[in-house]
Amino acid sequence: MTAAMLRKGENAVLTSGSLTCTVAPTGTSADVSALLVAANGAVRSDNDLVFYNHPSQDGVAVAGMTVTVELPRVPCEVDKIIIIASADPLHPGAVFTTAPLLTLRSAGPELHFTAPDFSAGETVVLLAEIYRRGDSWKVRAVGQGYSSGLAGLATDFGVSVDDEPSPAPSPTTSPTSHASAASPVELTKVATQAPALLAPARQAGQALVRSGLTNCRAAVYLVLDHDYDMKDMYESFAIQAFAERVLALSVNLDDDGVVPVIFSGEEEPFLEEISLTNYRGRIGQLHTQVDWGWGNVTQAMRRIVSHYQESGSSDPVLAIVQVGSEPYDKAEIRSLLQNTASMGVFWLFVGFGRGKLAFYKNLNASASATFSNVAFYDAGKNPGAVPGEQFYAGLVDAFGAWTRQ
Repeated sequence: MTAAMLRKGENAVLTSGSLTCTVAPTGTSADVSALLVAANGAVRSDNDLVFYNHPSQDGVAVAGMTVTVELPRVPCEVDKIIIIASADPLHPGAVFTTAPLLTLRSAGPELHFTAPDFSAGETVVLLAEIYRRGDSWKVRAVGQGYSSGLAGLATDFGVSVDDEPSPAPSPTTSPTSHASAASPVELTKVATQAPALLAPARQAGQALVRSGLTNCRAAVYLVLDHDYDMKDMYESFAIQAFAERVLALSVNLDDDGVVPVIFSGEEEPFLEEISLTNYRGRIGQLHTQVDWGWGNVTQAMRRIVSHYQESGSSDPVLAIVQVGSEPYDKAEIRSLLQNTASMGVFWLFVGFGRGKLAFYKNLNASASATFSNVAFYDAGKNPGAVPGEQFYAGLVDAFGAWTRQ
């Protein structure tokens, strides 16, 4: 089939009910997304940004570098669909100089379009728009660059980058009935505030989807063992890396981009926060303010419960408790697990370090001592070496099973 070249501003009639739009970057690694825009020039909701972690909406789907559009499925209130290429945020400082090649395939001739070169630090290119013209559809070559990034483009079309948190659920609402995990708002926030965490945030979002937690909302807490035996894990930055991966998970569950961190080494556990804006080196800064202790896990767990109650939230809690040795207060831990089962608090004990962890591994080993709201994940001696897919499955699979009960 012959191909036709479009120049900037030119349009063509689409003669088929479906088409594919494939983007081939030149020189700059890129992500592909699409916007569904109403006649007023704005999206109907944040769900109208279709991208790698929200890959389909109303007949428009993104897979890799291709956008597929099933025109009969596009709602009548959508006036146009915009095809977008954005510089990969995992490569800070990347900009477009030569625009990506866009290839459109439908029943008619194959269409190609490459916008003129860019020179103003553009990180996003609006490549084309598929728009209604009466009862038919047409495509226009656009080639407009943005230097304000995907967040700037999204804001121009009404996507709320700094959205308010979702309202708390009613007591009769399932914890899996809220805004979707890894929404466009949240990952746009990661891309702009902490681009180095974007890849693990994507991996965490995929693990949540596989565990049936696509629509889950939860408050994430992190407890870190500050026993002296863990000193080398702090000095090697293994604890810092672990906290960063938990932060990347939390963005998919709680869009404020903040995780309360509690060091379990003292009688009065030290509580601070790690966030998208301060996470670099944060654990090293905080743990030096805490004396080495004996892993007072019970007090740290109580601190989570009190903080959660004071927050007034009714979202469930995913409390990730890193442990490196056996606890001395086993009976108190069992009592806390029982007392929090009806509160919507799920405890995930994550083991790594040199210590024996038989108590945590065996919490649910006998039928007479089964706790519905607890699980154990052995991350090995070096959790940073665990591949992302395997790591996040260990963090969320049991939580997913609990939320479905």
